[in-house]
Amino acid sequence: MSPDGLPPLRQVIDKYGLAARKSLGQNFLLDLNLTGKIARAAGLGDATDVIEVGPGPGGLTRALLANSATKVVAIERDHRCLPALEDISKRYPGRLEIISADALELDFEELVQRSCSDAADIQIVANLPYNIGTQLLVNWLSSPDWPPFYSAMTLMFQREVAERIVAEPGGKSYGRLSVLANWLCETTILFNVPRQAFTPPPKITSSIVRFVPRQQPLAVDPKALANVTRAAFGQRRKMLRQSLKALGGDALLSAAGIDGTRRAETLTVAEFAALANTQSRTLS
Repeated sequence: MSPDGLPPLRQVIDKYGLAARKSLGQNFLLDLNLTGKIARAAGLGDATDVIEVGPGPGGLTRALLANSATKVVAIERDHRCLPALEDISKRYPGRLEIISADALELDFEELVQRSCSDAADIQIVANLPYNIGTQLLVNWLSSPDWPPFYSAMTLMFQREVAERIVAEPGGKSYGRLSVLANWLCETTILFNVPRQAFTPPPKITSSIVRFVPRQQPLAVDPKALANVTRAAFGQRRKMLRQSLKALGGDALLSAAGIDGTRRAETLTVAEFAALANTQSRTLS
């Protein structure tokens, strides 16, 4: 038995026949020491409700409940995993809510209102399925209200994606996702997770990324920012006067005070915001 009184995860997987499915982006994290490290890195307080996506057999779920989470709302699409999660719910009565659903189709703000305490600090902590991780992140960053419903996110991504998220101007990893994430949040890679920690082992290393929402991000129209970054990074090897030609080219860049001979990867988040705001004023 494990310290929480529940069976080891390999035994749980064998009991319920939970072979990971590539179609669902599943790679199960079985090292309870590592799941405990992730839960502690989230810095859960005495009144923290956690939203977890893709719990699988529940390794991280167990760690979150054992490390101060007042409640965990676990969203699992794979019906095979539900009995294993029900076993955890029995061990922690009243503290685990299991939702059988596709996370991409959920309204998370409505979910929080329905399932979390009004007084709770809300965090998202998850070993995200690789095939939907980036889209979920973009959805959470696109919250209509800011600051958003969560106070922090502690999420696992492929190392390559994590590097894109935290990248600063000037590097090859810097792109649209970097601008979006760092416009709205302070981002940090906390630590890497070796491929051997998973079943089955993925081909790449994973990383835990911490997101803390900025209380007052730069004022900019999200749609305009998306348009500008899409055009700029869509032709990132070209000068901005060329890649942004359809949006105004030299005239747009001059109005924003940006040299048209520069390339997308050299612009700061603030400069992209200036471009987006300039384009918005031009169109209004």
